[in-house]
Amino acid sequence: MRAVLVALTALGLATGLAGSQDDRFRAANELARGGDFPKAVAGYAALAASGSESASLYWNWAQAASARGASGEALWALLRARELDPGDRAVARDVERLREALNLDPAEIAPEPLAAAARFSRRFRLDLLSAALLALSLAAHAHARLRRSGGPSGPLAAGLLALGLLAAAAPVAGAFARPTAAVVRRAAPLFESASPAAEATGSLREGEVVPVLDTSGDWLRVEDNAGARGWARASDVRRLDRAPASVD
Repeated sequence: MRAVLVALTALGLATGLAGSQDDRFRAANELARGGDFPKAVAGYAALAASGSESASLYWNWAQAASARGASGEALWALLRARELDPGDRAVARDVERLREALNLDPAEIAPEPLAAAARFSRRFRLDLLSAALLALSLAAHAHARLRRSGGPSGPLAAGLLALGLLAAAAPVAGAFARPTAAVVRRAAPLFESASPAAEATGSLREGEVVPVLDTSGDWLRVEDNAGARGWARASDVRRLDRAPASVD
């Protein structure tokens, strides 16, 4: 009985939390519809930081950021939405629209080819497909051994094994992709070391996606499309592989 009460209490808390998050999302949307885009973005950021992420959250965030002229932030939000839902065509169209508006080449928002393999794998759930095919291959192989005579089970097991390994190629390749981040600030400075007192060695293009080579506190070591390396503030260059902890 006590276990049942604990379970019901936990369920009630989870339901209340979900309701609270929905209310906060609707409130942020209302702020955006009313034209208060900074507060709307702050609301979306707070939801994302609390772990309440979704493609629709980031899509709305992108619209609010775009409306206040923050095109780099809008592109980052759309790319984050694409990470969560690689098959969303509306997000893909908006990514291309903003890329063209920022005058970026396709390569400048896709510097890591293996990241595309990871998105492809997530879109078609190739990890689950691969596991299912390999399990069927083992079953077919076990059946062939039990029969001892081989028959059609042997070739079937080999074929399923080959298909399972082929399906596993994309998720395995994607696992080796370097993390990337999008530049959300126009002319974000690139420093020679992870310190505000360091000398600026250049600047990054707004909206450009760069590989993350290292991290140090609130700093990211990145490499731009031209091959220049340096340190950038994490508030200027937001990672695409995780929710932002906070937004300045």
